[in-house]
Amino acid sequence: MANPVQQSSLKVYLRLLRYVLPYAKAFILSIVGFLLFASSQPMLAEMLKYFLDGLEGAGGARLLGVPLLHGVPLLIVLIALYQGIGSFLGNYYLAKVARGVVHDLRCALFDNLLTLPNRYFDTHNSGHLISRITYNVTMVTGAATDAVKVVIREGLTVLFLFGYLLLSNWRLTLLLVVLLPIIALMVTAASRRFRKQSRKIQDAMGDVTHVASETIQGYRVVRSFGGETYEQERFHKASALNMNRSLSMTRTQAVYTPLLQLVIYSGMAVLMYMVLYLRGNASAGDLIAYITAAGMLPKPIRQLSEVSATIQKGLAAADSIFSQLDEEAEVDRGRIERERVAGRLEVRDLSFAYPGSERPVLNGIDFSVEPGQMVALVGRSGSGKSTLANLIPRFYQHRQGQILLDGIAVEDYRLRNLRRHIALVTQQVTLFNDSVANNIAYGDLAGAPREAIERAAEAAYAREFVDKLPQGFDTEVGENGVTLSGGQRQRLAIARALLKDAPLLILDEATSALDTESERHIQAALDRVMEGRTTLVIAHRLSTIERADLILVMDEGHIVERGTHAELLALGGHYARLHAKQFKETDEMLSMTGDA
Repeated sequence: MANPVQQSSLKVYLRLLRYVLPYAKAFILSIVGFLLFASSQPMLAEMLKYFLDGLEGAGGARLLGVPLLHGVPLLIVLIALYQGIGSFLGNYYLAKVARGVVHDLRCALFDNLLTLPNRYFDTHNSGHLISRITYNVTMVTGAATDAVKVVIREGLTVLFLFGYLLLSNWRLTLLLVVLLPIIALMVTAASRRFRKQSRKIQDAMGDVTHVASETIQGYRVVRSFGGETYEQERFHKASALNMNRSLSMTRTQAVYTPLLQLVIYSGMAVLMYMVLYLRGNASAGDLIAYITAAGMLPKPIRQLSEVSATIQKGLAAADSIFSQLDEEAEVDRGRIERERVAGRLEVRDLSFAYPGSERPVLNGIDFSVEPGQMVALVGRSGSGKSTLANLIPRFYQHRQGQILLDGIAVEDYRLRNLRRHIALVTQQVTLFNDSVANNIAYGDLAGAPREAIERAAEAAYAREFVDKLPQGFDTEVGENGVTLSGGQRQRLAIARALLKDAPLLILDEATSALDTESERHIQAALDRVMEGRTTLVIAHRLSTIERADLILVMDEGHIVERGTHAELLALGGHYARLHAKQFKETDEMLSMTGDA
């Protein structure tokens, strides 16, 4: 029975082969090319036989119908041409297959990322995901180009040379067969070790990418808190680990190749002794041709042995790639699609715990909101407000209770259709390295009229700063809007949500990064756009939700109070204490500003 590593290797090879099938014609052409190249090798050995016969004065001998004097040089040129055609066909078309496979794998990985559920990103850091698309795929490239080329070309060369030796003197050639089990054992042992080391190298490379990515994204925090030395040490440690693991693999390869070469050349030494000892009636030309062909064997065998490391790197990389591709996509069993919904939102006895955790984040949540109404969620951090907001567009799947949109459970809608009815603005704003206009009209909104984009920006109180930018709405904002302030980025995110014109609007701390003046203007804009829309607002600033039709006060996953602003203040409970605390802090800040 094959060992697990061999089974795994075979499984990965067969799966990689599926990616080769679309390029079958090019792959067949490359094999034909390598067949031509490999078959030219024994021809060169045979040429020596004719050359020596010519030196010994076999004047009557002819080659290609002409005397040896002219036939040998002519045949050498023809063999070179034949070999060159084979080399071109093999190298070019195999590279075409390999590049196509790598492109397909890279696109498959990226497309797969867009379908994975939130929990996958919660448990896998971005550095390892990026490393898989960049570094791991290049390892597959090595296995798909250099390695496959060596395996096919050198493998065929060994077969042709071995066939030639059998035809020339089968008794002597059988001596070489004794070496094959020894070579096979060495290759198997080395392959197992290479595979194990390759996995470690890829993990270490993921750590390098992860540390670099975190430092680049958080460079302001790094510099503000003097984290340069810590990040240097972290990166140097990750890079050193990657270097040491790579050196370990190189060391294994450096020991393994000379050992294999020693075995092969020992066999060659025995063979040459036997050639001289058992010469028999063979001519000098026959013996030289035989020894030359035998002498050609060590090079392709050595190259075949060395390529094991490259193949194992590629297999380990492919294993990692397939492990991601095998991850289940977001659950989408919905069948219902609506052109537009009214926006009636109901939550019934909703409880939720994050995957892998038994501690519930939400417990028995119940409320309903009519179209055009505004419901606000308030409470301390960690009370479950944002979790509830994430369950409505199904970023996470709830197991207990119901969330209904227009009387239909959210899981019965097709995911894309459900999310088309919801506009979401969170505290963490994501902008792309593109123009202001393209950041507002993003995704399904691309192609929106410029007038509509400008109206959305104006409604979000973004027009006043956009007009001052060098190219206005065509100004590129940099990676994640690095050229803009926090408040400006937030206003663009709100403009994006307004342009979407969705029946259900979710604002999760959407005004947290705004100054008081901007917030006042946006609040007025939101009052206009919330007409006819269901709005769910999560806010720490109670001043932003005083006009809500319903305020839900949450604590440790429960709704502990509900009512309007006036009703909750009169109740004198959680909300009243939060309100008193916030206004006390505001008064203190105003008095400090006045003193200054």
